[in-house]
Amino acid sequence: MANRAFRSMLFLAALALPSTAGHSQDSDPVAIVQPTFSSEFADFRELPDTPEPGPEAVDLDTFDPPVEVEPATTSLGSGVASYYGKRFHGRRTANGERFDMHGYTAAHRTLPFGSRVLVTNPRTGRSVTVRINDRGPFTRGRTIDLSRAAAEEIGLIARGHGTVELALLD
Repeated sequence: MANRAFRSMLFLAALALPSTAGHSQDSDPVAIVQPTFSSEFADFRELPDTPEPGPEAVDLDTFDPPVEVEPATTSLGSGVASYYGKRFHGRRTANGERFDMHGYTAAHRTLPFGSRVLVTNPRTGRSVTVRINDRGPFTRGRTIDLSRAAAEEIGLIARGHGTVELALLD
């Protein structure tokens, strides 16, 4: 009896499946799509060597990279630079801001506040750009007082002072 019931269920299940007789492949809801093979790329040696040039293509033989323009400088000559640091850290500068010995600032007698100056130590060849935010130095023979961080950058800490070349950045 169980065998007969099982066969009946199979028969009913087969009736519920859609019939493919008399139907085309386009109307069949479960159509199998056969992959098409393009002979154009049948062999990897037939692939083009380089892509066709498009708007983003660049000819590396004639390409000139953009030139980085350095800011215009006006030489201020050379002079003796010293530095100031811990003793003045946190005090007000001549332009009203607090002195930060870790910043890249400097004191100059005549340059306007906010001026940017390129300071180069010819002994080490290192340079630093500082912003003028204070007045000084008030020691005879000195041209510029650098913050401690700026002096460290160009190698003036060990001697305490040294001859530097100054250039005003525009």
